Amino acid sequence: MGHRIITISREFGSGGREVGKRLAEVLGVAYYDREIITAVAQRSGLAEEYIANVSERGITAYYPITFGHTFAYSSGIIDPQVEVMGEQNKLLKSLAEKGDCVIVGRCADVVLRDYKPFNLFVYADQASKVKRCLERQGPDEKLSENDLKRRMAKVDKDRSRYRALLTDSRWGERSAYHLCVNTTGWDMHALVDALAPVVSGWFAQQGK
Repeated sequence: MGHRIITISREFGSGGREVGKRLAEVLGVAYYDREIITAVAQRSGLAEEYIANVSERGITAYYPITFGHTFAYSSGIIDPQVEVMGEQNKLLKSLAEKGDCVIVGRCADVVLRDYKPFNLFVYADQASKVKRCLERQGPDEKLSENDLKRRMAKVDKDRSRYRALLTDSRWGERSAYHLCVNTTGWDMHALVDALAPVVSGWFAQQGK
């Protein structure tokens, strides 16, 4: 029968993480996001900050490797990055085999394609994304609207590049997902309440 696996791909600032967390709560399934970074860091011995960057950006040249507080550089593709991606992909598969869950990011839809997950892409208009990011800035963050726009563009570009390492389907291209959701103007509770029956209905058709 197989487990119900839901993957969330998202534009930076679109609220995809919140959609994923609330959807997991409504469906009564496990939720994995930051926990993946912690687990991979424990397996590899590398710093969580380094794992977080590789897990979103993939293999990049000249990227600093961090072992705790120790830094090193390389002029080419570096083995620790390959190791991180390999460990992360193995972990994603073990989570999929463990039980029903929602997994945010990390190209889980591609890595777990053999598990037949429901793949969701979350996006929003730029004004909504900037507003959400400004509202959620911490007390030590003082990014302007222009700073946030540049950050959004960079993060999304990194996510697109990471996906290109694993598959020919383009990041954010609607044909690559079962459902694309625009969070602009939505209350997140209402959105997830409307979304949950759609997801459940899809799995019911799959016999899950």
